[in-house]
Amino acid sequence: MTTWAPWVGIVMLAGLVALNILCKTPLWTLLLGVSSAFAALGLAFRVFTLPILSAMPSRVFGLLDNDLLQALPLYVLVGFLMAELGVGDAVFAMIAGPDSKASPRPAWAALSLGACIGPMNGSVASSSALLGGVLSPKLQYLGQAQAIALVSASATIGVIVPPSLVLLLLGDAMMRAHTEAMQLSGRVSEQARIINTQDVFHAALVPALLLVLLWALLAWLNKPQAPAPTQKASLRQTAAALFSMLGIAALLTGVFSGVLLAVEAAATAALVMVLWAISSGRMGRANYRRVLSDTVNLSGALMALLIGATVFSLVLRLFGTDRWLSECLLASHLSPTLAAALVLLAVAACAWALDAFEMVFVVVPIVAPPLIVMLGDAQQVAVLLLFTLQMSFLVPPLGYAVMIARAQSPNALPTSAIARALAPYLACQVLVLLMVFSLPRLVHGLDAATVVTPALSSEQVDDAIESLLQQGRSARP
Repeated sequence: MTTWAPWVGIVMLAGLVALNILCKTPLWTLLLGVSSAFAALGLAFRVFTLPILSAMPSRVFGLLDNDLLQALPLYVLVGFLMAELGVGDAVFAMIAGPDSKASPRPAWAALSLGACIGPMNGSVASSSALLGGVLSPKLQYLGQAQAIALVSASATIGVIVPPSLVLLLLGDAMMRAHTEAMQLSGRVSEQARIINTQDVFHAALVPALLLVLLWALLAWLNKPQAPAPTQKASLRQTAAALFSMLGIAALLTGVFSGVLLAVEAAATAALVMVLWAISSGRMGRANYRRVLSDTVNLSGALMALLIGATVFSLVLRLFGTDRWLSECLLASHLSPTLAAALVLLAVAACAWALDAFEMVFVVVPIVAPPLIVMLGDAQQVAVLLLFTLQMSFLVPPLGYAVMIARAQSPNALPTSAIARALAPYLACQVLVLLMVFSLPRLVHGLDAATVVTPALSSEQVDDAIESLLQQGRSARP
């Protein structure tokens, strides 16, 4: 392989980010288009040969064997049913309540709504659109900039709170990255244990709760001078809110404890929501048609995105970019902490232009293995990546959550005003990120309570490493 080939992968990634910013084309088409163009370039310069690309169909069809992908459309269905049944309005009305004096309760209601509905959407863009429609009219009394900041922050809670779709897919990506990191570091042994999705859930829960509590404290410190125009929740709204929140808590407990697999929990939640919709009589034929159509459209978009990312990552690996980056980082004279911080800054820059799913599918598989080797803690790396993504979505003007909340605002505001309103929320995020970086045990506080799958045997680890080695050999011309 020529010495310039690994640089081509860097150009691929930079080109993808630039095109995503400049074009209105769906990202999955950009992924396939950029991959095809650079695959043709690699064939023309004999970096790799045409038979190697025959691995692409098997990689795409292999996605269907992933149990987590079966849970995706079910969680999406639950999210759309919650929106159609007015769960957002019910939860907000119950927590905000009527108040004749200035109170932080409406802000707490907004954060609670983000924690309830956000995980079922997963995508920051869709969560921002949904929460913006529910919250924006109710929060204008705070002032336009503060309302945009609160809606944006609430929309990103769904990224970090289990059992969010982002966490499910990140757990799967970290399992593969941990296996590859073991190969890079040569630390494979009989005691080696590859992390799973449940480990990522446990690692993320304490930092996520800490951040939400900091944001709730921020809402209390910045409570408005004028009372919020809220109304008392009706009995029906209270019952719907309690039912939804208790159901989500039960779902979280089941997945968190290992009693339920992600796909089992998603199927249970979808069935309960459908039965609720039928028994309440609040949805007609047109509502069901709209929910099913939206579910199929979003699920199809996510699958198309995953297929495009799979093709993109294969072409990037054929150029040897992933191995080259890992070797450069591990051979660097920088301290592991400083090198890891620089990698996280690069991840933050990419997340400024890509959504959460796009980051998990495209960027995380490239940067996670060397990060695990440098820091030596796969769970810590997973949480650092998760909070870095979340923070980037709140950085104006290109952060996804900010852009969509800003677009739904009635009047145009300068970026500087929005940045000032978001600054305290970002400061809290940076604080939690630094705590995870400097205190790795923060992500291991629930390890003792974990009901985990058995550790991989040495034969299973050898099989996993051999599979990676075969992929590497097949990528060589």
